[in-house]
Amino acid sequence: MKGSVFIARSADGFIARKDGSLDWLEVPEANEDYGFAGFMDSIDALVMGRNTYDAVLAMGEWPYGGKPVIVMTSRPLPIPEELSGVVEASALAPREVSDELDRRGTHHVYVDGGRTIQSFLDAGLVGRMTITTIPVLLGEGIPLFGAVDGDVRLRHVGTVSYTNGLVQTTYEVV
Repeated sequence: MKGSVFIARSADGFIARKDGSLDWLEVPEANEDYGFAGFMDSIDALVMGRNTYDAVLAMGEWPYGGKPVIVMTSRPLPIPEELSGVVEASALAPREVSDELDRRGTHHVYVDGGRTIQSFLDAGLVGRMTITTIPVLLGEGIPLFGAVDGDVRLRHVGTVSYTNGLVQTTYEVV
């Protein structure tokens, strides 16, 4: 299984405000999807953290279609009826989730959510990261990266700069 990250962060490295709010993601002149549709076409399933799941549900329309979604949580997970059979909860460790996805024939997984990304990186399960920097400073919030067990070496794949100030960089995890 290959894990990939596709995420936005503020210029000072935060993926959400301290309260989990994503209101700062409203970008003026955002008239394209910055490669998200192509990325979604390339994946078989998603693994996300509970806070990310709750934030996506609060946005209204489910953006992942019928792709299978595993939500990493140890708490009971309310799943709307229209997402039953699509969303499931798991309290397994990242390696166990990866093994289960391998057994299901999953090849490419979108890993999303701060702690989930960090735990999958620590387990060596992320091969590629696309990070879009939004030109805003939040000052504080939930960081994209926290402490890691050791250095995580990255190889620069490419960077795209958009006219509205967004900068998207893709790395391979070495």
